Amino acid sequence: MAKRRRKPKKQQTPEHGPVEGTYQIDTGVAELIEDDYTPDGWVLEINGMESSHIVLGRPRELDFEYMRWLAAVIEPYVDTHLDAEKLRITHLGGGACSMARYLADVYPKSRNTVVELDGKLADYVREWFELPKAPLVKIRVGEARAVTESFAPQSRDIIIRDVFAGYITPEPLTTLEFTQIAASSLAENGLYIINCGDNRDLQGARAEAAAIAQVFPHTCIVADPAMLKGRRRGNIILAGSFSPLPLDGEVATAAIAKRLLGGGVPAQYKDDAWVRDFARSGKMRRDPAADLSAETAL
Repeated sequence: MAKRRRKPKKQQTPEHGPVEGTYQIDTGVAELIEDDYTPDGWVLEINGMESSHIVLGRPRELDFEYMRWLAAVIEPYVDTHLDAEKLRITHLGGGACSMARYLADVYPKSRNTVVELDGKLADYVREWFELPKAPLVKIRVGEARAVTESFAPQSRDIIIRDVFAGYITPEPLTTLEFTQIAASSLAENGLYIINCGDNRDLQGARAEAAAIAQVFPHTCIVADPAMLKGRRRGNIILAGSFSPLPLDGEVATAAIAKRLLGGGVPAQYKDDAWVRDFARSGKMRRDPAADLSAETAL
């Protein structure tokens, strides 16, 4: 995502809430920037990369397109297969907790657990932004894979993976084995949905689509057409579920298509058949131990 232009700011010294500046965190440097184009909007950068956008007082205002795409898949799935009064949602990757804040507002009886690697950043985010308190939004400090491996079977309804180190997701979170671990912690009607950042060759997205398609009986992809045609790098949303995605019918597909076309970057929804065809040329990533076992077997 391109960085926002910003104008010089007057010195701000509020007693509470966000203040522009750079802050040392456990994994490097965070920079908090007031958004000149959105009243009460703030951009959080981590080590020079845009990580999150948040609007104070308006939790349902999602500035990043890919987050709106996540919501466009999650909400109809909840309506069809899950109990909105008892949702257990895990967010792998925290940042400013924008998505957790959004879903906590949409589903006020849900329990959102955000897994964030950087403990100092988690403290700052609680200090800067009006995050709902636990159990509505709980921040758990830890490495995403290790924390996911600790989940009890069938203990989550939705897992959202949005973890990045720079432009890419750490490889241990992209393998077939990790996808299986995540799937084992989902309830019978659970949904696994990820934000995949990829280059024009789309090899990362194809690899992850292949893993998700092997583990889950139902899949979908959301991205803008230029990304799917390999014309630029960007974000692709991939989802796998144990129950039929409610977007497979003609009426539902038309409804989500209309929603996805409404943003600044129009996106397309692709169904299970399209995903499996897309994944056919992908090479699934495997854990090192799994690769070694395969070589030994040969």
